[in-house]
Amino acid sequence: MATLPRVSVVIPCFNATRYIAATVRSVLAQTGVELEVIVVDDGSTDDSAACVAREFPQVRLIRRTNAGVAAARNAGIAAATGDWVAFCDADDIWLPGKLTAQFEVIAASRGCRMSYTAWYVWTSAEPEPDPALLREIEVETDQSAKWTGATGWLYPELLLDCVVWTSTVLMQRSLLDEVGVFDPDLRIGEDYDLWLRTSRVTPIERVARPLALYRQHPASITRTTPRDNYRGRVIQRALATWGLAGPDGRKADATAVRDGLAGSWSDFAYAQLLSGQRNAARRSAREALRIQPGHWRGWKLLLRSWLPDAARAA
Repeated sequence: MATLPRVSVVIPCFNATRYIAATVRSVLAQTGVELEVIVVDDGSTDDSAACVAREFPQVRLIRRTNAGVAAARNAGIAAATGDWVAFCDADDIWLPGKLTAQFEVIAASRGCRMSYTAWYVWTSAEPEPDPALLREIEVETDQSAKWTGATGWLYPELLLDCVVWTSTVLMQRSLLDEVGVFDPDLRIGEDYDLWLRTSRVTPIERVARPLALYRQHPASITRTTPRDNYRGRVIQRALATWGLAGPDGRKADATAVRDGLAGSWSDFAYAQLLSGQRNAARRSAREALRIQPGHWRGWKLLLRSWLPDAARAA
């Protein structure tokens, strides 16, 4: 009898009492694997940890002081004993058959050590998905072309966009030993940075079926200005290290990469401008123009940063 693959599932959790039980149940429902589920409570001030301890005695619970999602995931990775590691955020949902489908695509691709799947964006504050939604997704799954996306050696695609979503990732534990774990200095984009690094050493195969629900909370629009342009920082670091070419010889389009990078700086400038940080916005707009002198949004934001408040608002 074949030995089932052992998968350690790392779930970082911060104040997720309303959702964590549904998330853990969706993970424990996976079949065809030997599961180790690790919930890392990142200093929650609600009873998230107590909920896990009470309802899921089979789950390994790690309590730690708050240090951010990257550090929480890294603590889970350090505790993992499986040959494979998967990630799921504390408010997302896995659909049945997710891990089995990923092992199938990995087995079909020579040298593949990582997989991700398509996902369904789910705007809801309800802990559990409505059965009608799940039936709708099952029907839509038959429209396979809708769910296709980048697969294989993804480095050039990743320079243009973070096409991999963390709550769908399954990867060999040894891959993390080789390329390193999440960068805790990146409060945003820590996953993007890791996928760029893994894309240098393995093809990343996509399952073209939605096998996870990516929850977006109806009232989750953030009004906090980021401390840094994390997206730009991640892309610039990758370019400085590896350039435009992937391990398979394909190159990302240089103009498209510059456009995307300049766009990240103009997005950052816009957020700074909204929060009244005019000097900082001016610097970010100039960085966008340094990267791409013809970036019209950068020019627009640079102009707005000099306008009086009344004229800028108009």
